[in-house]
Amino acid sequence: MTDTPTPAQVWNDLAAGNERFVAGTPQHPRQDVDRRAETAFVQNPMAALFGCSDSRLAAEIIFDKGLGDLFVVRNAGQVISDSVLGSLEYAVAVLKVPLILVLGHDRCGAVRAAIDSQAEDAVALPPHIQSIIEKIVPAVRRVNGPKTGPLDPDDVDASAVGREHLRDTVAELVQRSEMISAAIAEGTLAIVGANYRLLEGRADPDLVVGVV
Repeated sequence: MTDTPTPAQVWNDLAAGNERFVAGTPQHPRQDVDRRAETAFVQNPMAALFGCSDSRLAAEIIFDKGLGDLFVVRNAGQVISDSVLGSLEYAVAVLKVPLILVLGHDRCGAVRAAIDSQAEDAVALPPHIQSIIEKIVPAVRRVNGPKTGPLDPDDVDASAVGREHLRDTVAELVQRSEMISAAIAEGTLAIVGANYRLLEGRADPDLVVGVV
């Protein structure tokens, strides 16, 4: 990769690292004492990753990267908030990352909770958890179709909800950040939305905003 990689170069590098992880042949690059010293006073990440807090989505492991390679922002269900937007804008404006990877995954607990919250006998959630779940509910209702009112959680395809929510997350990121949308229009930034499959270890791209 060059000193100023393109979004496409960065995505290809991440995809190659994920393929190594899937195949069980990771290189574990840039994880030694020298790299620790090299990054102690400066960071120059290749990409920003915004993903779910799920303990199985360890970003550097999934993409076979090392210290200082990824600027990682995570919360339950990968839902957009002011702190998320500020962190990603920092990555783009200050750290000059050419790519934001938004990473969802299957069997997501937040997605499951959002589906269950629409059942007739749903138990009230603590307020801060509810504030997260509410961001995913629109995807639940779209997947459920035109029906209104309570739904049977067993009838809802959780994988489809996860994909819809991923697309909502990327759309909200672009809509709410003028700086990020401007960088995409200029061609210096792209966003890839991907779904991670827990069993296989593979991150499958689902949508792209910009050019990669």
